[in-house]
Amino acid sequence: MAHIVLTQADITRALTRISHEILESNRGPDDLVILGIPTRGVILAHRIAEIIQRIEPAANPVRVGSLDVTLYRDDLAHGRTRTPSRTQIPGSINGATVVLVDDVLYSGRTIRSALDALGDHGRPNIVRLAVLVDRGHRELPIRADFVGRNLPTAADERINVHIDEVDGDEFVSIDGRSEQ
Repeated sequence: MAHIVLTQADITRALTRISHEILESNRGPDDLVILGIPTRGVILAHRIAEIIQRIEPAANPVRVGSLDVTLYRDDLAHGRTRTPSRTQIPGSINGATVVLVDDVLYSGRTIRSALDALGDHGRPNIVRLAVLVDRGHRELPIRADFVGRNLPTAADERINVHIDEVDGDEFVSIDGRSEQ
């Protein structure tokens, strides 16, 4: 049975806090590039960029785009992939501060793939990670710099992120442990 742990209002508050933390960490919006990992990470990246623009309207808008990691994954042989999306990087990332955005951080393998993909597009000065939910269970030494909510879970539980633009509603839930 699914248990809602974040409502739409909670998600908005978390993204607003993450946006403030990104600005503080970067000392403003200059040289900032926000790249979402498809699918929901892209939407969250756009929302974060919009919030940053409202907080600190700059002469140049915050650059926001997407970074598809499908072909960089280490589980391609296992058949657990999806159709690749377009990578859209707004301008050069050389020397920039890049913030990767994803909905859920779990094993760290998606982020490892993102770092590999990012390296094919340039050499940022700094790479940071923002996630809506960190559920633990890392398999690689990767941690998020900006976290909406830490939700420790059992390995057999599932985090479901629903975003209005994709799912028609907005919440985060945990599906209970599967019956064995």
